[in-house]
Amino acid sequence: MSKAQLFPVGFVLGLVACLSAAPGFAGDLDAGVSGKGTTGTPAAESSSSRCPQNADGTFCWMSPDIGEAWAAGYTGSGVSITVVDDFTIENRFEGDLGHGTQMQRHGEWVAESAGMVAPGANMFKRDYLDNSSIRLQDDLNVINLSYELMEPLSQYPLERSIVDAARSGAAVVTKSAGNDGIAIGTPIQGNIDVLAVSLIGMPSAIFVGALDHNGTPGRKAELATYSNYAGSDPEVQNQFLTVGVESDKTGLHGTSQAAPVVSGYAAIVGSKFTSATPTQVRNQLLDTARTDTLVNYNPATYGRGEASLSRALAPASIR
Repeated sequence: MSKAQLFPVGFVLGLVACLSAAPGFAGDLDAGVSGKGTTGTPAAESSSSRCPQNADGTFCWMSPDIGEAWAAGYTGSGVSITVVDDFTIENRFEGDLGHGTQMQRHGEWVAESAGMVAPGANMFKRDYLDNSSIRLQDDLNVINLSYELMEPLSQYPLERSIVDAARSGAAVVTKSAGNDGIAIGTPIQGNIDVLAVSLIGMPSAIFVGALDHNGTPGRKAELATYSNYAGSDPEVQNQFLTVGVESDKTGLHGTSQAAPVVSGYAAIVGSKFTSATPTQVRNQLLDTARTDTLVNYNPATYGRGEASLSRALAPASIR
């Protein structure tokens, strides 16, 4: 493959070692979706799933906030989510998001997660080996990146165009933090995630880390041991969110699974605040994050905190 070290950022468990994908990318999970959207609340799933559906239509790995948003009529309608990921490499992983155990590519898992959180959104998939510039849709755009790029951005028109979209505020760009247990932007074995570094300070970009579960004030969560963290850079801290990755319920690990949850949240927020810009949607998610659901909260670990969809949706308008 022409892209050096391209790895999805979601499945841990030795994924970097076993991925035979393009050489310039790296990752940590699991990968994406396409096609124009689903609508409404997902239908009931097979009882054979180890992750049964709840009465409100949500699934075992989801925050209760998602069911509340759906009940209020906010499912991501009028918003487009584009998952850029691995959709062609024959490397599949086992998991169960509520449809029963399946074997899917990294991108397929990421896209399924985002589409299940925001079932009303228009879903698009884009293979990260397609090097042409990103195509933005006419409505509010959310772009999910659950992979790392270890080579100069100048060599990759697709990633350059995505960074440009984050710089200009043309799309909410959610980027998985990575699974090396280090601060974002830290070199490891001579390599650095150039895609992450290029998104630092971009006005509509969000970094997403993984918690060991969805936190509550009574059962606080902590950062998953594999998850990269915000670190000492105030700019990174200011654009860093966390969400629970309930791997014990789904079999899926890594920040690759955290990022599409926030992509779905962004779509849901955009479906309520229909005139909001991508930067306003991004800021609303960051500004309403919770810290009371986290063990020993500090911004160097958790950035702004745990994403709270209910708080993000609470006001009548945003600015």
